[in-house]
Amino acid sequence: MSEAIFLLGLSFLLVVVCLTILLLTAIPAFQELAKAANSVIRLTDTLTRELPATLEAIRMTGLELSELSDELNQGAKSAGAAAKQVNDGIKGVRQGASNASIATQSAFAGLKAGLKSLGRPRRQKRSPSDLYPDDLRSGNLPDEDLDDISSQERLITPDDQRSEE
Repeated sequence: MSEAIFLLGLSFLLVVVCLTILLLTAIPAFQELAKAANSVIRLTDTLTRELPATLEAIRMTGLELSELSDELNQGAKSAGAAAKQVNDGIKGVRQGASNASIATQSAFAGLKAGLKSLGRPRRQKRSPSDLYPDDLRSGNLPDEDLDDISSQERLITPDDQRSEE
């Protein structure tokens, strides 16, 4: 029995030694935990003071960015509309120039025809029966008359000019 009491005492002694070693090693760890807790407290205080202002600044920046993007989109639409107006104006100027060219060509053709007609003797007025001879109505024209008709000069009209383009 004395041996059992000896083993029991030895066990208690070993438990006390282990607990002492454990406490001695845990003290620095507890000190570090206390420092970390203080750091967390300081961090939360700083966040409590600074975070609302930062979040407000971020929110305002987001609003400003959305306003700027809206203005940019509006500017792009305005630029597109202006480019379309310029394009329409250029088309109008081209059409006007084409019409002016046709009118100029027609005027020159009329002037040329007028100058040619000044040099010709005036024709006598014909009666309606002279204008539409029976040969013309029936389609039986002599070959000489056909050559005269085909050799007459034809005036160019603006419609003819457009159809050639």
